[in-house]
This record gives sequence, structure tokens and C-alpha cells, in this order.
Amino acid sequence: MMQFQEVLQVQTQGPQFLDITSEIIKQLCAYRAGTGLVTLFVRHTSASLTIQENADPAVLLDLSNTLGKLAPEEAPYHHNSEGPDDMPAHIKSMLTATSLSIPVKDGRMTLGTWQGIYLIEHRRARHVREIVVHYMGEMGEAETGA
Repeated sequence: MMQFQEVLQVQTQGPQFLDITSEIIKQLCAYRAGTGLVTLFVRHTSASLTIQENADPAVLLDLSNTLGKLAPEEAPYHHNSEGPDDMPAHIKSMLTATSLSIPVKDGRMTLGTWQGIYLIEHRRARHVREIVVHYMGEMGEAETGA
């Protein structure tokens, strides 16, 4: 059994669903992961993580619109010292997830055909978000140059 942990820094451009699947795949390859579990944790209270459909962008648009309706900026929040988009961002983060655990088999995440991993930025400003990537499991077979 082995463990690896890295902090992945991701630049966001305001509210968006940012596909980070390929970045996690790169990390697992660098770890030479075999069979185990990868856990992702976003170190922020106004951003979150999700596994969602990666084929039809309309899904992400509908999800974004729905989150906006569930936590609108114009609601009368008590916490407003960090701007009108901050408290809605906290609510959206609470409604989604700050961590994900994904099984890994033979070095590959066992995601479904249409699933991707997304960092969801809930604030309007650009941010550098940190995601802790932790793999625990077996080491995979070393690749041989053929």
C-alpha cells in the first residue's frame, strides 16, 4: 500500500464549471497508481467539486442556472462584507461538495462513460483554487519502453 498527495492549483475565470479530469489523470499517471482510491478536496468555502456529465454542455448551463436560483445574489443575507456574490457562493458550496472519492482500477478512475470531474467556481472574480489530490492504494506496473 502506498500514498501520494499533491496540491493542484487551478486558475478560475469567474463562475464556471471547470473540467479538471485530465489533471487528475496526469496526477495518477505520475503516481504510477494501480488499484486504490483517489480523494479530491477543494480548500475553499466558495468553490466546490462535482462529478457530472461531460458530453452535453447544456447540462452544466442548466446546473449553473439552477444553483443561481437556489442561492441568488439579491437575497437579503446577513453576511455581506465580502461582496454580494460571497454568501451565495457559500450556499452553493454547501449544496454541492468539497470532496470526492473515486475508485481507481489499474491506474484509471472508474468514472462512467459520460462523467467528468469539475471544479465549480462560485465567485465572480478570478481565483487560484487549491485542490488536494490524495491517492491511496497499490502501485501500478511500471511502463516499459517497447
